[in-house]
Amino acid sequence: MNRRHVLLGAAVTGGGILLRGPRAAVAANGFSAFLAEMAAQARAGGVSSRTVDQALAGLRPDPAVIEADGRQPEFTRAIWDYLDGAVSARRVERGLDRMGLYAGLLRILEERYGVPGSVLTAIWGLESDFGANFGGYSVVRSLATLGYSGRRTRFGREQLLAALTILDSGDISPERMVGSWAGAMGHTQFIPTTYLAYARDFDGDGRRDIWQSVPDALASTANYLTQSGWRPGEPWGMEAALPPGMNLDLIDRSNRQPAAFWSSLGVSTVTGAPLPASDGIAIILPAGIQGPAFALYPNFRAILRYNNATAYALAVGHLSDRLVGGAPIAASWPRGEQPIGRSGRERLQRLLTQRGYDTGGIDGIIGPRTRAALRAYQRDAGLPADGFATVRLLNRLASGG
Repeated sequence: MNRRHVLLGAAVTGGGILLRGPRAAVAANGFSAFLAEMAAQARAGGVSSRTVDQALAGLRPDPAVIEADGRQPEFTRAIWDYLDGAVSARRVERGLDRMGLYAGLLRILEERYGVPGSVLTAIWGLESDFGANFGGYSVVRSLATLGYSGRRTRFGREQLLAALTILDSGDISPERMVGSWAGAMGHTQFIPTTYLAYARDFDGDGRRDIWQSVPDALASTANYLTQSGWRPGEPWGMEAALPPGMNLDLIDRSNRQPAAFWSSLGVSTVTGAPLPASDGIAIILPAGIQGPAFALYPNFRAILRYNNATAYALAVGHLSDRLVGGAPIAASWPRGEQPIGRSGRERLQRLLTQRGYDTGGIDGIIGPRTRAALRAYQRDAGLPADGFATVRLLNRLASGG
């Protein structure tokens, strides 16, 4: 379960500062004015006064949400550590149990939406541990807090209005609308706007209940993936084998080519078989040249619509494979390497810029321009140009190497 950090007597200013005493009363007054503004917008958008009053009456900011939103962890978890946890033996075992329990439902959903049951089960496992952890936060309170204070006010306001619309539809009551600190809800953790766009009543009870109805939650997820471009009959991707001397400049999520292109260069599956036919395939090395390679198909991008993190989408894909008898990842991870945290990435960008490699700015994000700059430095330094940022590489740059 998500841990709640209770800060007694605390209130929140517009800048996310925790206050006590007289200043706390002023902050509370500001929050009341904010709620009044949101209530007016909700009513103007068609939400009933009864729903608005029931949901917002007596609401106070949640300091735990501000704390979570402002947290900037320095440590970057290595992708192999993330996958070890996400695709653990326990999760595979529990996923197999759920696939057996809901085999009929999953078969029907695949026939209707074209999304394999193993993929839906994998997302279910990663998002809520198969319903064991929805999060213990009031979604309305969390979103009101985010809308009022901190770095995500636009997101919070938009999602709060969507949450009030959901409540007004009668699908869920305020006390049952619980989720993560950021407002993600139910078995597969939909945010309110995603719920409004894609949630489905699959069990036919007249409500789209992604909290208690597994059919509704999994059908909603299947619908979301389908609307995000899922291609029935194609894989999400697979582990790939690269030929010796492969041009690493071609290895990037943005370079999408037909299977025949990659096959002509000698890229295959790890078993030596040709890549299955498709267009828009990218090859990536998420841990650099020392780690495994993956061929990413268009369905990988549909998973990224759910969570735009390569590690997450790889975990969904790999877990879905394991649930249908697929093998563990064959290549070894470079477990001796240490990825760098945000401040380290900013330092890396600063050092690259000082050396004349254009990163496009210093923001701590290893995007396409920073990766291109890093690869250019690696080539000039006589290193494999895989664009993988590590502490070892940062130290080399810092020492003038």
